[in-house]
Amino acid sequence: MLKGAIFDFDGTLFDSMFIWDTIGETYLRSIGYEPKENLNEVFKTLSLYQAAHYYQSEYGVTLSADEIMTGVNNMVERYYREEVIPKPGVIGFLERLRQNGVKMCIATATDDYLVRATLERCQMDRYFSEIFTCNSVGSGKDKPYIYREALAHLGAEKAKAIVLEDAVYALKTAKNDGFVTAAVYDRYEKNQVEVKALSDFYITDYSAAENFWKFASAI
Repeated sequence: MLKGAIFDFDGTLFDSMFIWDTIGETYLRSIGYEPKENLNEVFKTLSLYQAAHYYQSEYGVTLSADEIMTGVNNMVERYYREEVIPKPGVIGFLERLRQNGVKMCIATATDDYLVRATLERCQMDRYFSEIFTCNSVGSGKDKPYIYREALAHLGAEKAKAIVLEDAVYALKTAKNDGFVTAAVYDRYEKNQVEVKALSDFYITDYSAAENFWKFASAI
C-alpha cells in the first residue's frame, strides 16, 4: 500500500506553468538584455539559483545571484498570492490520500514563501508536512537529491512512495533513481509520449483518476 507521496508544485498541483513559460525572457529584457533562442526552455529545467548563474555566465549579467532571484520572484509573486489555482480535482485527490494515511510533501523549484502563500490562500497547506525547494536542497531536479530528502522526511520505503511530476526532465530524474512515478498531464509539457514512458501511472485528470487507487493499493 502507498505510504508516501512527493508532489511537484507548478503544473502538478497548480495550473501555474504559464508563469514560467515566458519569465526567463521577460526578466532578462526587464534588466536590458536580449534573450537568445530557447531561453525559456532552458529556464524551465533550472532552479532559480541555477538560472541566476546562467544569466551571469551566458549573458554577462552583473547583478548578484541574490539580486537576480529577488527580481524574478518579485515579478511572479502577485500571480502566486492572488491568481494561480489548483489543478481540477486535486483537492479531492489529496483528501483521499490523507484519509488513506499517505504522508505528503512538496518538492519544487519555486521558492518556499511563494508556495506557502499559494497553499494557504487555497486552504491546501494542511495536506503537506514539508516543502523542499531546489534552492534549499542546493540542487535542481536534474539530480535526485530533492526527492531523496523528501523521501527521508516521509520515512517511507522508496518502493512504497511515489513522485508526482508533470515535466519530462524531472520524471526522468526520479525514474532513473528508482522511484515509482506518476505523471500529471499539463498542457505546457509538449512531450507527452516520453512523459507516459517515464511514468508508472499517468494522470490526465485528478477527478477521473479512479484507477490510481487500485494502483496505489498494489504498491
